[in-house]
Amino acid sequence: MNVFGNNIFPKDNNFQNLDNNTKTIKTDVDAKDGQNKCPKCGSTDIALNVNKGQLRCNFCRHEFEPVKVVGMETDISQLEGQIIGSGASDIVADTNEVLTFKCSSCGAEVVIDTTEVIQARCHWCRNTLSVNQQIPNGAVPDVVLPFGINKDVGKAEIEKFVGKRKFFAHPKFKAEFTTQNIMGVYFPYMIVDINAHANLGGQGEQLVRSYTRGSGNNQQTYYDADLYNVEREFDIVVDGLTVESSSDKLNNKSFDKTNNVINSIMPFDIENCAKWDANYLKGYTSEKRDTNIEQLKTLVDNQAKDIVRHSANETLKEYDRGVCWSSEQLSVKGQQWKAAYLPVWLYSYQQGSGNKKMLHYVAVNARTKETMGSVPIHMPKLLGVSAIVELLGLFFWWTILIDWDYGWMCILLGFIYFFIMFARYRNSNARHRYEKETKTQMSNLRKVDNLVQRRTGLTNSRIEGANNISVGGQSIGIQMLDFLAENNQIASFIKNETADDK
Repeated sequence: MNVFGNNIFPKDNNFQNLDNNTKTIKTDVDAKDGQNKCPKCGSTDIALNVNKGQLRCNFCRHEFEPVKVVGMETDISQLEGQIIGSGASDIVADTNEVLTFKCSSCGAEVVIDTTEVIQARCHWCRNTLSVNQQIPNGAVPDVVLPFGINKDVGKAEIEKFVGKRKFFAHPKFKAEFTTQNIMGVYFPYMIVDINAHANLGGQGEQLVRSYTRGSGNNQQTYYDADLYNVEREFDIVVDGLTVESSSDKLNNKSFDKTNNVINSIMPFDIENCAKWDANYLKGYTSEKRDTNIEQLKTLVDNQAKDIVRHSANETLKEYDRGVCWSSEQLSVKGQQWKAAYLPVWLYSYQQGSGNKKMLHYVAVNARTKETMGSVPIHMPKLLGVSAIVELLGLFFWWTILIDWDYGWMCILLGFIYFFIMFARYRNSNARHRYEKETKTQMSNLRKVDNLVQRRTGLTNSRIEGANNISVGGQSIGIQMLDFLAENNQIASFIKNETADDK
């Protein structure tokens, strides 16, 4: 049986067909570099009011309503061709990243290195100068999502997360842990809207009954099921698929950084994004985008197909033994790309052991407070406790539960305990569940469900080759955990334990 299924969409990248019908929308119209002045008093001392998500003049306390980007398509169902925000345009390698502004208040010249900052103060009159016009180096996006929780809330969430993992935490980490050094960071992302048509065909099974034959060690469970030919055809809108656009954070397989925990705190409430204004960054750091749309298309293509497959599951609830899709077609009518800065409170800790180093992150979504992280483990302590648990399991199996049908779990109890604790502390399988968490809307649904035959005496709990819940881009470890959780209560418990603080 193919446990995980296959991603059998055609290999041709559906997005490539749109390249000849591409339109770029300038999202920095009327943006002016230099001094952003308060419209009420003229001060340039402007910062973000986190509690309201508005810009506020620190002199007269006047607050500005966030400005929305204009010109982009808001009705995704009408998308045709490819629309690109100017902030998402390809990065030009030879861009001059050092800009010189002339302060309009005192006339002094101020240099801003856009690889490091987007704002600077005039060293003479202390007025703030900022970069708001887009330059082709990836430093200025189309939109920004303001911080929605302040530093104290971010610290509290990180302390709560780490506090639940103190027992097996490395002693040096516990001694050095402090949230005083957490940073508010704007990370670069691409937000992609997609208008597409999907056609899926295959076979599904409905359980009729399950029963057992034999006794003792020879006992076997069998299943009777009805086999159907299944087809689903529909239009689908994918609203705001979000992917990292930093090559470093895209690398979730890194052995020296726990990048995956940053990925896992999505989704963000991107519908509340504002038009780019450098004043939103005051008091925070940012990371510049270093990837182009062409480099992200394969990732977005695969994730879009996963979203389509999982959206179809809403129409397949009667097929409790799963569906094996043999044909999956996705035709993309239109797509839209926006570059965005999204806010994260970030704690980092570098664990060193000889020449090996690992950078552990604890990240908080600065809009929703969703938290995920990795805590260094004191392996001798974890191995020692797991060994004790294993011995207890063997004792109970031998003296009390030797005839219990599930006695094998006692034999493996120490290994199960180790896996639960390691997963809880490291969270290496944490990720953004984009296939379920991205907003979608289906329409014009056509369903075909034709009974083929009744199958009896089956030994598999699911239809052979079931792939309707598979995700093409996830790791084997995550796929195994997802599959087991569908079929085993212990694995389901493990999965819930590792995600309880997400």
